[in-house]
Amino acid sequence: MGLRSDAQKIIDAAITAAMPNTAVKKALDGEDFSGGRLFLVAIGKAAWSMAKAASDILGDSIQEGIVITKYDHSKGDLPNIRIYEAGHPIPDDNSFAATKEAIQLVTGLTSSDKVLLLISGGGSALFEMPLIPAAELEDLTKQLLASGADIVEMNTIRKRLSGVKGGKFAKICEPAQVLSIVLSDIIGDPLDMIASGPAYPDSSTGEQASEIVKKYGIKTTEEIDALLKIQPPHELHNVTTKITGSVTQLCAAAELTCRELGYEPIILTASLSCEAREAGSFIASIGQYYNDTEKSLAFIMGGETIVRLKGTGKGGRNQELALSAADNLEGLKDIAIFSIGSDGTDGPTDAAGGYVDTNTKAELLKKGINIYDVLENNDSYHALQACDGLIITGATGTNVNDLSVLLIKR
Repeated sequence: MGLRSDAQKIIDAAITAAMPNTAVKKALDGEDFSGGRLFLVAIGKAAWSMAKAASDILGDSIQEGIVITKYDHSKGDLPNIRIYEAGHPIPDDNSFAATKEAIQLVTGLTSSDKVLLLISGGGSALFEMPLIPAAELEDLTKQLLASGADIVEMNTIRKRLSGVKGGKFAKICEPAQVLSIVLSDIIGDPLDMIASGPAYPDSSTGEQASEIVKKYGIKTTEEIDALLKIQPPHELHNVTTKITGSVTQLCAAAELTCRELGYEPIILTASLSCEAREAGSFIASIGQYYNDTEKSLAFIMGGETIVRLKGTGKGGRNQELALSAADNLEGLKDIAIFSIGSDGTDGPTDAAGGYVDTNTKAELLKKGINIYDVLENNDSYHALQACDGLIITGATGTNVNDLSVLLIKR
């Protein structure tokens, strides 16, 4: 219970520190919205929380606004702001309808008007006006999600098939000025890739997009191939961008809490980027090496892994990371590993991630569950559920990548 309790305290502290409230308030400090009308558009998994923070500060200065977030991520009404919930990670009809409303809101503005654009991860699916039939976009998105492509590669493709991504939404806002506040969910904070950069010039090329399709064997149509060659805007003159919040903040909060709990914390990386199963095996190997240590240690990693879908099971990258780690913890003493998505949802599940310790593998074997077989079927959710290893937080209101921690308690 000591390790599980410590894990929960670290999770709670890290997510609290990564909430966008303070970050949005800091970004708005000193901004002058007088002299014209102010419109708000918030997109992404943290859209409601970001809009709430802005609303608390700006109040009735906001003439009208729209929030587009994931299902069950809204937490109530906001003054002068319409709230829409839509599909993620696959765009749906609500994504398209809400985006159409946002386009109408900012169409025909004047040079004295301003648009406050609040962006967080998940916006690529939630904020969408496709240039291809919806069924084709859904098929392409599913292919990309299953291929093992990372988020930058996926967004390089998606922005070329959209009427709002790749700086196109900012062009729609012209001649109004756009203040874009971005909560980063991508390693390195590439502004043209977070939510596919609706208000940021594109840095990728059509050649790169075509190479990604070829690399992962993505099936396309002639229409898609033609769109991939079209270059989104390379310059925008009506946008000011402020980035706020990132995985570095998530790791720093975990580090502080680990120290308060008596662990000696070591941040291994804030840019983890590999297959989830490889990351799980790696962090478990650190536990094996330090099994004989005489002091409590905590090894912290932030970033975002990928999963190559081969099976038909249920799970997410953090659950798969944790379960793959469990396979190598058996026989060690007082060691646990957890991995969570800061937004509270890991893949298409209600879990934020997974927790395992040195007893997990044995517990599963008693129930006839073989970890290797589970991983081959990408069914980490049900295996972790069987050993009380799911971490359930509910929608957190933020989204700044994932956190994985190895705890060695002495």
